[in-house]
Amino acid sequence: MRPERLTSRFAPSPTGVLHLGHVAHALWTWGVAGALGGRVLVRMEDHDRGRSRPEYERQILDDLEWLGFAPEPESVRSLWGRPSPWRQSDCEDVYLAAAARLRDAGLVYGCDCTRSTIARELGDGLVEGEELRYPGTCRSRGLEPGPGVGLRVRLDPAAEEFDDLRLGVQSQRPSEQCGDLLIRDRSGNWTYQFAVTVDDFRHGVNLVVRGEDLLSSTGRQLALAHLLGRAVPPRYVHHPILRNEAGMKLG
Repeated sequence: MRPERLTSRFAPSPTGVLHLGHVAHALWTWGVAGALGGRVLVRMEDHDRGRSRPEYERQILDDLEWLGFAPEPESVRSLWGRPSPWRQSDCEDVYLAAAARLRDAGLVYGCDCTRSTIARELGDGLVEGEELRYPGTCRSRGLEPGPGVGLRVRLDPAAEEFDDLRLGVQSQRPSEQCGDLLIRDRSGNWTYQFAVTVDDFRHGVNLVVRGEDLLSSTGRQLALAHLLGRAVPPRYVHHPILRNEAGMKLG
């Protein structure tokens, strides 16, 4: 049987123009995909509806062409029109269907907690500089969906292991890192973790190239993908982040 061709993606958020950090990431994405005989799709992750702008999206596409990066034509052509399956804001029905699948499996519950609420709940267990771990406050409250109520997915305590092509074997336990995963926030926006997992599954992305700053997201996305029915996980490469002289991430 012929092996499946590797498919990666370049998926910026159109909240501004491309910067050097984006360019470095594009070099890694096209470089790794090309070395492995794969292809690269382009996707607009405009889940942040408040800051995303159509003019930024158009500029990003123009800049990619000017820089010589060539995404698969199917995704680029689609993004020049509306609606597009490669633009998150045009895919509400897709995310609703994915959330319904999780809800029908008894995995989704309403949550109205804010970051400050979670911090208070953690109390002495809150470690400065570490990610807020949701303690399950709303698991048994039975909150109905509505204004001011987000959605979370129950995560079991299992560890997720994956072999990063650059960093080697990694093991993460999402239930201990972040707790039950927020998939829709209290304002009604689908979260990055949820949208990117659904999109990678439906777009057939089986090679994820991204910065090391997103390494901690991988375990929870693998757990969520499994709950959504993805049998074969993607391959991963987490690359170094471009930083300035002060050590701050560019972009």
